[in-house]
Parts: sequence; structure tokens; C-alpha cells
Amino acid sequence: MIDRRTFLAGTGAVLLAAPLAADAQQAGKVPRIGFLRVTSPSDRPPLLDAFRQGLRELGWVEGQNIVIDYRYAEGRVDRLPDLAAELVRLKVDLIVSGGTQGVTAAKNATETIPIVMIA
Repeated sequence: MIDRRTFLAGTGAVLLAAPLAADAQQAGKVPRIGFLRVTSPSDRPPLLDAFRQGLRELGWVEGQNIVIDYRYAEGRVDRLPDLAAELVRLKVDLIVSGGTQGVTAAKNATETIPIVMIA
């Protein structure tokens, strides 16, 4: 069975491969990940820590060679569509979300930005 860190590291590789390949000709462009959650930042911090650690293990360090834009609905599902639309306006390269509601909001906000669901 695959452990969480291995899963997140593999997910991070998949997350970043497509956007970087498409943007390879754009020297100096820092990839942006939109992180969309129904909950608050204080809910399930180990999940976020594992996600960041998986990225670090692949050489992606937040604030150095990647930007992560966080959007939290604070338990208000009705806020998800607006938060997802905001990430689309920011032109993130990828949207990461946990749970069906966040993924659905992201899917309804864009047809071009890849969306990855984490759990």
C-alpha cells in the first residue's frame, strides 16, 4: 500500500509536469498552484504539511521556485465558486482541491486549468 508522503510526492510531480512543459519557453515564469479548500487553514494542517513536503522532495520550494495561492471557504460551501473563479483570474497553472465540492467548484470555473483532488 502506498503511504501518504509517496502519494503526495507523486501527485506533486504530476501536478507540475504538464504546466512546466507547456511553459518551458517562458524563461523566468514561476509556476503557480491554486490551493482551494472548503475548510479553514487550521483544519487538517498535516495534509498541507505533507503536500508542501512532497513538493520540496521534488525540488519545488514555496516562495523560491513556486507560488501557492491559498483560498479557504472557512466551512462555507457557497463561497467555493467565487474562490475558484478568483484562482482562475490569478492565472494559476494548476488547482489543487480536497473534496468533491471544491473540485466541482474548480471544474465549473475553468475548462483549461488542470485540477487535482487530494485527500
